[in-house]
Amino acid sequence: MNWVILVIAGLFEVAFAFCLGKAKEVTGNEMYMWYVAFFVFLSISMGLLIKATHTLPIGTAYAVWTGIGAVGTALVGVLIFKEPATFLRLFFITTLIASIIGLKIVSS
Repeated sequence: MNWVILVIAGLFEVAFAFCLGKAKEVTGNEMYMWYVAFFVFLSISMGLLIKATHTLPIGTAYAVWTGIGAVGTALVGVLIFKEPATFLRLFFITTLIASIIGLKIVSS
């Protein structure tokens, strides 16, 4: 169950990074709303990470959490914010995914 919590925490990490990207695109009250959403998602992500580390090794949990965040944020950048999707960028995203899966396998 804590692996599921950890994955959800990683997805909330992607959500708070997405909010940062949206906040820099707008001004005024809408910008502040994105920053509020950022802090809400950040709090949820950290809370879930803390919960997951009650039974998972901290090194593994943190690496998986940041890996999910890095992969998810890179994909959001490419798909939503129209960042370049070069071969090397996609290659290294793939290696991150393989590393996350590897950590799960060796930590079971």
